[in-house]
Amino acid sequence: MIATPRIATRRRQLLRAAAALPLAGLAPAWAQPEKLVIGGLPVTCNLTLPVACEAAGRNGRFAFSKYGGWAELKESLMTGRIQAAYMLAPLVMDLADSRIPLKIVSLGHRSGAVIMVRTDAPIRRFSDLKGRRVAIPSRFAVDYIFLRKMLAREGMNVRDIEIIEMAPPDMPAALYAKAVDAYCTGEPFGAAAQNAGYARPLALTRDEWRNYICCVLTVREDLIRNQPGLVQELVNYVQASGHWLDAAPANREKAVQIASRRDYFNQDPKIIRFVMNNPADRVTYGDLRMIRAEFEDLMQLSLQAGTLRRPVAYERYVDERFVRAISPVPITL
Repeated sequence: MIATPRIATRRRQLLRAAAALPLAGLAPAWAQPEKLVIGGLPVTCNLTLPVACEAAGRNGRFAFSKYGGWAELKESLMTGRIQAAYMLAPLVMDLADSRIPLKIVSLGHRSGAVIMVRTDAPIRRFSDLKGRRVAIPSRFAVDYIFLRKMLAREGMNVRDIEIIEMAPPDMPAALYAKAVDAYCTGEPFGAAAQNAGYARPLALTRDEWRNYICCVLTVREDLIRNQPGLVQELVNYVQASGHWLDAAPANREKAVQIASRRDYFNQDPKIIRFVMNNPADRVTYGDLRMIRAEFEDLMQLSLQAGTLRRPVAYERYVDERFVRAISPVPITL
């Protein structure tokens, strides 16, 4: 049957109206909501993030975006290309002090940093590092503060060594090639060299600084303002993932399989597994409480290190409301 001109005109109007729906912000009912992209580095201090994304489901509301270094991750979060990320706690303090609208809403881990030296190096104490080259990820990394603490125990400071900033994935090769004499970083980049047999830990935070915190879940304030329910859901999953990871060895093995995949860390599962088991508390995730005194201690250490220019009020960079309002969610993986 041939359509009459009036019917044909009406059909064209309907098609034009349907095409205009996305432009008007009226997505069809069957469309999936846009995922919240959370940036992170392929480090085991960030392991709760892949677990949380996976636990939320393939059609869940979170997606992991892997970054190669802190500088590019910071830039993406500052400019709003992403709305959330696992960030270095002192870096968030500094950005908040510069009036970048960010807030820490959860911890991501505890412990997990190491200071590595070659197995054949005559370095047994921190005093043996005097005059040597030591790599750190960033002056904002809590790894750097850990190094300062360990040097101070032997009456030393960073002027006694040569500090080099280097991307963590490059550190094992630099140690192997003797381009550096030691490096301080988060896992699994210590474990990678140790498992290969040419490096050993000079110190681990699990032994020296049990309440160490470094990577924290950070979100933009406009996300808090516009989608507080989504932020709460993300915090719920991150906190639940931490408890799940520390609840049983089988859970850690499952996390190894998840994180090693191409869409997450894209790393050799043997290396991540080494971190999980040697020893089992090399990195911990079960205690993700936001403790004001710990953050303020870290701020003071950052001031001493010159990482921060001045004290930053706790309320300027932390929003505790989501941790206080946690609702348990199941982690079924």
